[in-house]
Amino acid sequence: MAAAAAGGAGAAAALWSEVNRCGQNGDFARALKSVNKILQISKDDVTALQCKVVCLIQNGSFKEALSVINTHTKVLSSDVIAFEKAYCEYRLNRIENALKTIQSASQQTDKLKELYGQVLYRLERYDDCLAAYRDLIRNSQDEYEEERKTNLSAVVAAQSTWERVMPENLGLREATYELCYNNACALIGQGKLNEAVKKLQKAEGKIVDQNVFDSKKKVKLTNAEGVEHKLSKKQLQAIEFNKALLAMYTNQAEQCRKLSASLQSQSPEHLLPVLIQAAQLCREKQHTKAIGLLQDFAEQHPSNAAEIKLTMAQLKIAQGIHVTKACMILRSIEELQHKPGMVSALVTMYSHEEDIDSAIEVFTQAIQWYQQFQPESPVHLSLIREAANFKLKHGRKKEAISDLEELWKQNPKDVHTLAQLISAYSLVDPEKAKVLSKHLPSSDTMSLKVDVDALENSHGATYVRKKAGKLTGDNQQKEQGQGEVKKKKKKKKGKLPKNYDPKVTPDPERWLPMRERSYYRGRKKGKKKDQVGKGTQGSTTAGSSELDASRTASSPPTSPRPGSAAAVSAASNVIPPRHQKPAGAPATKKKQQQKKKKGGKGGW
Repeated sequence: MAAAAAGGAGAAAALWSEVNRCGQNGDFARALKSVNKILQISKDDVTALQCKVVCLIQNGSFKEALSVINTHTKVLSSDVIAFEKAYCEYRLNRIENALKTIQSASQQTDKLKELYGQVLYRLERYDDCLAAYRDLIRNSQDEYEEERKTNLSAVVAAQSTWERVMPENLGLREATYELCYNNACALIGQGKLNEAVKKLQKAEGKIVDQNVFDSKKKVKLTNAEGVEHKLSKKQLQAIEFNKALLAMYTNQAEQCRKLSASLQSQSPEHLLPVLIQAAQLCREKQHTKAIGLLQDFAEQHPSNAAEIKLTMAQLKIAQGIHVTKACMILRSIEELQHKPGMVSALVTMYSHEEDIDSAIEVFTQAIQWYQQFQPESPVHLSLIREAANFKLKHGRKKEAISDLEELWKQNPKDVHTLAQLISAYSLVDPEKAKVLSKHLPSSDTMSLKVDVDALENSHGATYVRKKAGKLTGDNQQKEQGQGEVKKKKKKKKGKLPKNYDPKVTPDPERWLPMRERSYYRGRKKGKKKDQVGKGTQGSTTAGSSELDASRTASSPPTSPRPGSAAAVSAASNVIPPRHQKPAGAPATKKKQQQKKKKGGKGGW
């Protein structure tokens, strides 16, 4: 008996060593086998049961781990195994049970408080969650501080996005991708989209392999097992919307219609599904069908009619030929008719269609609304001003008088408005214009006090003075003292020809080429026709047969007459033409003319 007990103890010790080694190496599957062998030796070993639960959790077997805890409740009390039980319930999406388990624990450890914050976040109890994380960050000092700050920023982002609560500045340093991303989400919830874009770009810069995964691969990651338990309902809904949009942009029309129809059946009052369907129809060039779909939705859901009608108007404008119909749709949105943005859009569109009367009518309706509900407000006066300017611009001075009188009544010192009013009355009622002109300020009160010295010493005056002309005397010395003055280069006097005679009047046509001068008669033709040296080097005007020495040598000698062509050819037989030097005078003269042409046109 003693030997068997000693053998069992030795085997248990070896198994515990194996469990420790496998745990350090992260091999929890092999560690679980060793723990099971230990439990065969001692089935109620508390440490062995705890190790088994941990191994099952590490392997993702949460149901089996929870079953072991519930089976051994006598041995594994709530104080011993509270965290593991609550964590299994949390991972199995039994959030309420996890909350009860945590609250029933006699001792609240840091890891239980951490899990408590996660449970509160999943239950969307953001105020309690924020308080829990603040307490953790304040009272704990370990290596998990960065993760707690990330979770704290996620709570603030959720409050801003889902509950429209203005978040407080927690002073969290944006050192990680998660912190930048959560801050961007908080800005989106506040409607600060431009700032949110900058934060998201900053977050992208903190991702190591940001260009590795495309959007389709990222969406596939959301299909992993257990992801749905980590996200709120609104986040899951947003993922489904993104899947539908991704299908549309990747030209998967049928998949896009299927996803958007499923989303619409789940949330009939939501705008995004019907907008995605309309966008898909527009990509298929079915604009009329898309507008009809939006019209039906607007009639069924009047609370969302404004957003839908804005989209319908945008589709009409995109077609390019239905601007007037788009204006009619916009004017049917009663709650937006008086808004400055809507007034500006309608006036611009009516002006494009050259419908000035309708544009003035839009101004009139908006001014009447503010006259009734917000009289003399800044927006009211701004609309009156814009209406008056618009009428004056399009020659409606008579109609602009009432607006200008209202503006001048509000501010009698406004000289610009008074001048516009006098100009308008001058065409309608000149006497009234004369009366109003008496209210204009006198020329004395309108004179401006100008410091002439300061004006002359200004940068602009100095620049003009430099460009104006020469500086002489003291002024030149002053300018030289201020900076270096560029010296003007002296023009060199042109050289006169050697044969220049100052008593003789120069030829007025000397600047023209010789051929363009009035006295040019051209070269005389026919002279020295047969002279050797004319033309290209080595050629002559005489016949080639006459210069052929071989033919002359073989032919019988004759007695040519003096002065005949035969005499010339006989002489040429002695010296070949290419070696014969032409007369020097004509060649030299030609070279001199070429040199003169290189120097310039003509001469003195």
